[in-house]
Amino acid sequence: MILGLGTGSTSAQFIRQLGAAVQAGLRVQGTATSLASEALARQLGIPLLEPRRGLRFDLAVDGADELDAQLRLIKGGGGALLREKTLETASDYLLVVADSSKLVP
Repeated sequence: MILGLGTGSTSAQFIRQLGAAVQAGLRVQGTATSLASEALARQLGIPLLEPRRGLRFDLAVDGADELDAQLRLIKGGGGALLREKTLETASDYLLVVADSSKLVP
């Protein structure tokens, strides 16, 4: 499985959990959307692929900046937005992970 690894605090939590699963034997490869996510994934032993044209992802996992009760969300205000959008467009599925601190009225 080829995964897109998002950027930010929620994505970092996912990358940590993924690293533990890789250490337990899960076979995946990933591409990170930021230098920080890439460094964390390398530190945790997650095999990484260099981003390149034509690369497809089975799943991208990223966080949201804000979401409401109808699950409308705002993504990206940081420097990784372009790389996130490019990677997520090349993914079969996108999983957006957010905790209650991201909920707005």
